[in-house]
Amino acid sequence: MTKERVGRIIGASFGLAFIQVNAGALPVAAGTALRVLAVAAFAALLVTLRRAPAPAPAPAPAPRPAPAAAAAPAVHFGRRYRYVVAAEALVGVAGLVVINTVLHTPRATVGWIALVVGVHFFGLAAVWRMPALHRLGAGLSGCGAAGLALAAAGAPQAAVAAVAGVLPGALLLGSAWWKVRGGAELRRAATSTSGASVS
Repeated sequence: MTKERVGRIIGASFGLAFIQVNAGALPVAAGTALRVLAVAAFAALLVTLRRAPAPAPAPAPAPRPAPAAAAAPAVHFGRRYRYVVAAEALVGVAGLVVINTVLHTPRATVGWIALVVGVHFFGLAAVWRMPALHRLGAGLSGCGAAGLALAAAGAPQAAVAAVAGVLPGALLLGSAWWKVRGGAELRRAATSTSGASVS
């Protein structure tokens, strides 16, 4: 299991948690269906990652090296990653304390969590040099901000949960699947290129 795959599983786990926790605020039929679909998507992702071939060893130096953009950046869980996660935890907890004890608006909790998780992806994009994470961060942050606005406006809990809980969960699970699909396409391209060079 590579660090990149572990990163995908972590993101998908958060997506699963978002949906499982917040789908309960929806009508029973919709909430149950979403929970089952989320579990199925997560389980299928684990199976797909487990069956995926291990990364090939580094090839011998070629006359013309492949462009750097073609290679997927590695995921590193080092000191800078821990700084990002620690900042996320501190800001998240501080905000929850304010929301629940000062503002007394507990329904805004899920929006705040989605916003903080979304912003933390901007930090990960810089640490891991993965610009694609900016899009995921923007999507999650937008969901969180919308959830906060809905909570402040007194919207029903189901609306807040759907926008700031279920939708971010779907984005996280979808992002993990998108990366798996992209990795498979890269492997197919590499295989076809090596086959062509041999022939």
